Amino acid sequence: MFRRILITALLAGFLGGLGISVVQQFTTAPIIHHAEEYESKGAPGGHKHGVLDNGPNSLLLLAQATEMPPAENNVWAPADGLERTLYSTLANIIAGIGFALILVACIALSGRNVDGRTGVLWGIAGFAVINLAPALGLPPEVPGAMAAELGARQGWWLLCVAATAVGLWMLIFRHGAFWVVGGIVIMALPHLMGAPQPARIGGPVPPELAGHFVAASLVTAAIFWCALGWLSGTFWQRLGAR
Repeated sequence: MFRRILITALLAGFLGGLGISVVQQFTTAPIIHHAEEYESKGAPGGHKHGVLDNGPNSLLLLAQATEMPPAENNVWAPADGLERTLYSTLANIIAGIGFALILVACIALSGRNVDGRTGVLWGIAGFAVINLAPALGLPPEVPGAMAAELGARQGWWLLCVAATAVGLWMLIFRHGAFWVVGGIVIMALPHLMGAPQPARIGGPVPPELAGHFVAASLVTAAIFWCALGWLSGTFWQRLGAR
């Protein structure tokens, strides 16, 4: 069983990470490069776009934000071009294998027959847990965007992921009104608490570009998870037939 899980995850994660790296070159990568130009040079005319005070009781939550930290010198980063693309691809493959291990382990624990088609449903669930639900409170950020304190964001993200996963499990694998209501309440809890938000919102990147990045990131993540689910289900079925 362990060998089947490992081989399935390695194959699905490698192919999924490689494939989404190609997709990103046409979706999120151009937006990131554009945002980095604003980050390095500042907005045209020397002003910042949409910097707003956001008090503790404010309902105006445009983006994750905190005051931008001072630029750090002597920080290594891959050079633009081929080197950066290769490092991004490697990171995507590693992340793909990690997510595939979690996905395939959940499939194995469910004890259900899974093929490519039903694997897509598992992938959609993974997208909802890892990307969609947390994005309601902490949407993807472009370079240069102000963001709340890192530890607080990480803690809320982990809480949201755990609550969404447990809530979906209760809705899908359990029956009865109690489980339905309980699952909905648990999934809603992190959002009722509220994601950590900064005192000020804004940055050098135009809000139109930031909004485009959020949409492109979520669509790209959905493609990745659907592909990962299909690959995981397909390899899981074929390896089980041996």
